[in-house]
Amino acid sequence: MFEGINPKQMQRMMEQMGMKSEEIKASRVVIEKEGSQIVITEPQIIQISMKGENSFQISGKVEEKPLIKEEDVKLVMEKTGATKEKVEQALNECKGDIAEAIMKLQG
Repeated sequence: MFEGINPKQMQRMMEQMGMKSEEIKASRVVIEKEGSQIVITEPQIIQISMKGENSFQISGKVEEKPLIKEEDVKLVMEKTGATKEKVEQALNECKGDIAEAIMKLQG
């Protein structure tokens, strides 16, 4: 955060200002957006509490994926006869485009 400052000194300074930070262990973080989701793998998560409010700092490997609806998966499975896994993979590769996924699986 600040160059040349010992992390323990930084922790003490934050506590003096009424801030508390805590590392949260997790294997992945998912942020759902309208139409897509952000998946962060191998995350490093810090929760910062100050004046009753919590905020989170997250870093890691980021990948944005389209949000695939179950009814879309079923429709493509019916039209192509492909397995659920193959349909989900095709829909992800086609960014959720049903027609493109069907053509990909049939071709």
